[in-house]
Amino acid sequence: MEIKVDTTEQEQILVTLSNKNDAESLRIKRHLDMPDLSRLETSPLFQIVKNTRNIHILKDFDNIIIPEIVPVDLSFDLFNFASNHPARSKSDTYYLDEKNILRPHDTVMWYYYLNNKDIKKKIKNNEKLGVICYGKVYRKDEIDRRHMNIFHQMGGLYLVPDSKKVLNLDDLKQALVEIVEGLFGKEVKYRFLDDTFPYTDPSLQIEVELDGKWVEIMGGGMPRKDVLKNFGLENYNGWAFGFGLERLAIISMNLPDIRLLWSQDERVKKQLVLGNVYRDVSKYPAIIRDISFVVDKTFSPNDYFDLVRDVVGYLAEEVSLLDEYENDVKFGADKKSYAYRITYRSLEKTLTDEEVNTLHKELEEKTREIFSVMIR
Repeated sequence: MEIKVDTTEQEQILVTLSNKNDAESLRIKRHLDMPDLSRLETSPLFQIVKNTRNIHILKDFDNIIIPEIVPVDLSFDLFNFASNHPARSKSDTYYLDEKNILRPHDTVMWYYYLNNKDIKKKIKNNEKLGVICYGKVYRKDEIDRRHMNIFHQMGGLYLVPDSKKVLNLDDLKQALVEIVEGLFGKEVKYRFLDDTFPYTDPSLQIEVELDGKWVEIMGGGMPRKDVLKNFGLENYNGWAFGFGLERLAIISMNLPDIRLLWSQDERVKKQLVLGNVYRDVSKYPAIIRDISFVVDKTFSPNDYFDLVRDVVGYLAEEVSLLDEYENDVKFGADKKSYAYRITYRSLEKTLTDEEVNTLHKELEEKTREIFSVMIR
């Protein structure tokens, strides 16, 4: 069964957002306008979703489509995130207002699923439940070839009445192994490591061995009874899992840069097939520029990475921290110095010094304007 959650509240928020022109609102509108690659048939992320849904243990699961704008309390409070958890910070999560955010994780689908009227009937009839969810999620993040602030997750939830079966850690491991073997083949070597999530206990991550290295693939756990109770569900138990689609795509095709998944270059697009080892169509040269400034100690690097993305777009391949230090005598007790190295590189053409100089000058001006810094 496919469940599409009503988005009336989201649409109302979007109307308000459309009338705003501040930097953060414009940024959020751009993020929401970006395509969901997990639903784009030409994308390898779509194929990963298709392959996962065909795994035997997940074949009969419902599929739920949830809003991209979700309430703060639903995303964090109901999932037992501590009041001081970093994910709640405005330097980690995109806030539209004090009550609503861009969804930072797909686990929020638990709430929507368990409160669906058809699912409530199943619960009343003491039936088992299974659901998957996939799509874009949003988190402020660093800039390099492995990270973007917009990416895609896929997660699942399986629950059974306590009166029918009480699942244990071995059931969780068996489920995770079946999913991993369904994606990587029966011969894949794997191992489990203990992990911690606010909403599952016990919690695990599963790694697979690839080219002699252990690589984290997905996390999983058994939903906490108190979290399920937050959603109005009692006397059920089960397991859950989640993973990032980009990570699997990068591994499958040996992609050197996450930005390639969004490329419109036909030479790139035709290579984006799972299992196909990507070959550079042309390695365009990088141009390096540094920027250093003195700023208030309240400065958040993640907010700066957002500004770089606003000004430079995806021509910024990497932003690396060269130096940070404090000197009360030189800068003042409430100030701190940062120095960043920005690697400019296009995936589609050779950038000129003139183009980069223009972008970098604009970045300096915006850095001064937005963060009230002293450029050094």
